[in-house]
Amino acid sequence: MMSLKLVYPALALILWMFVVLGILFLRRKAAFAGKQVRMADVAVSTEAYPQPARLAAANFANQFETPVIFFALIMLAMEVGATSYGMAVLAWLYVASRVAHTLIHVGSNDLRLRAPAFGLGVVVLFGMWIGVVLAVL
Repeated sequence: MMSLKLVYPALALILWMFVVLGILFLRRKAAFAGKQVRMADVAVSTEAYPQPARLAAANFANQFETPVIFFALIMLAMEVGATSYGMAVLAWLYVASRVAHTLIHVGSNDLRLRAPAFGLGVVVLFGMWIGVVLAVL
């Protein structure tokens, strides 16, 4: 039987990606409602949006960078049986790092905080990769 320990953090991250998309939608809607931007201003490029909307768009784009590695590792871990509680903890740590990264990115956007949140996620992914490799050796 499939282990659900790794399915839950994957589903949580997918839900978070929808939350980020919602933030993006609300910020863009606010830009139009506040007449900060017109349709013609963003028909070709989104650079005319005000900074809050651009930050949300950048963060949404980030959800398709290192999370791709996360989802691949989740699937590989489940396939090779690397589904220990340690792997589950790493998966949840990665999800937490992505949530923290988003909150900083669309909030203060302080790189002194955002970079460590991103770095933690990358280190956790490497730990997950090690777990998968050890399972196949």
